[in-house]
Formats: sequence, structure tokens, C-alpha cells
Amino acid sequence: MDVNDNNFNEEVIEKSKEVPVLVDFWAEWCSPCLILKPMLEEISEEYKDKIIVAKANVDKNQLNAEKYGVRGIPAVKLFKDGNVIDEFVGAIPEQAIKDFIDKNL
Repeated sequence: MDVNDNNFNEEVIEKSKEVPVLVDFWAEWCSPCLILKPMLEEISEEYKDKIIVAKANVDKNQLNAEKYGVRGIPAVKLFKDGNVIDEFVGAIPEQAIKDFIDKNL
């Protein structure tokens, strides 16, 4: 699911009060972002009943990127109950992403 500055509060903050939302802050020109993308798509399917995976293009949605302190991309932040509870930066292996999610569920 793509999120933007206009729907971020509804699609991420509010929904994270029901189910954790993993947000990938990315950009089209970012090579590590393109490496991470298919892994997150696969994880989105595998964890579809446990989390929501969202993508926020930082070039088009600078307000929330700035608000949540995105300094390097890809920046992946896990929201729960309206707050960031954990995060990582960079393209990490798929198993490390699963471990990251599992420890926060």
C-alpha cells in the first residue's frame, strides 16, 4: 500500500492502533530501496494477517519523512499504537527483516 502526506495519519497512525504497520520510506533513485522492495512485497504476503506493509516515497512525501527523522533510505519504521516502536535503515537480508518483525509482534 502506498501512503502519502495526505493519508499517512489515517493509513499508518490510526491503523497501527489495530495492527502494526511497517512503513518503508524509499525513493525511486535509491538502489538499496529497489533491492528491499521485492523482499517487503513477499513479507507483506507472508505476514498479511499480522502486519500492514506500507511504502512512502520520500521525494513526494517530505513532511512525514522529516517528521519521523528519515535521514537515510531505505528507512523502515514499525508503527504500533500510533508510535514508532522500532526501525532499521538500509537493505538487510530477508530473514533479518522477518526477525525484526517477529521480535516486535
